[in-house]
Amino acid sequence: MRSRASHRWRAVACAAALTLALPAGRFVSAQTPTPKPDVIWIPSEDAVVSAMLTMAKVTRTDVVYDLGCGDGRILIAAATRFGARGVGVEIDPELVKKARAAVTKAGVADKVTIIEGDIFDPAIKIGEATVVTLFLLESLNTRLRETRFQQELKPGTRIVSNAFTMGSRWPSEKSQTVGNSTIYLWTMK
Repeated sequence: MRSRASHRWRAVACAAALTLALPAGRFVSAQTPTPKPDVIWIPSEDAVVSAMLTMAKVTRTDVVYDLGCGDGRILIAAATRFGARGVGVEIDPELVKKARAAVTKAGVADKVTIIEGDIFDPAIKIGEATVVTLFLLESLNTRLRETRFQQELKPGTRIVSNAFTMGSRWPSEKSQTVGNSTIYLWTMK
């Protein structure tokens, strides 16, 4: 049989854990561990990347932001095929290293920047984007729309998502099936 002190300690520990919980389901500790990604990284197929950038009508005057950029392949394609500048935001430190190495190897380090950070961090500004690319869950797309896109993106900014919509409250203007994926396009009003 457990003592009252043991039960009290368990209650205090649970309360402390609940107090430290953040809305996104992450926890803060004295050591501040690396946040965990909200989704697993699955690379977009080259045909899908090409179709996303084509659907968004990317040109050399665009600034493409890839939120959850993984290995940087969308940004590298935007820079090499279309001459655009790019900024990637990735939370996974290993993928950040991989993306930065790929950007250097592709010879586009002067056009592409990879930021290690959380796509929901308001300190990471996205307002200069003219194109935003995504391969996230619908719930994350919707959250970005409500917390970042509507406040920071200028009218005319194009958003292209691989596989996931922005929910029923913001239907896409256009969609296209490419291989096993469907891509969606929105324009900020």
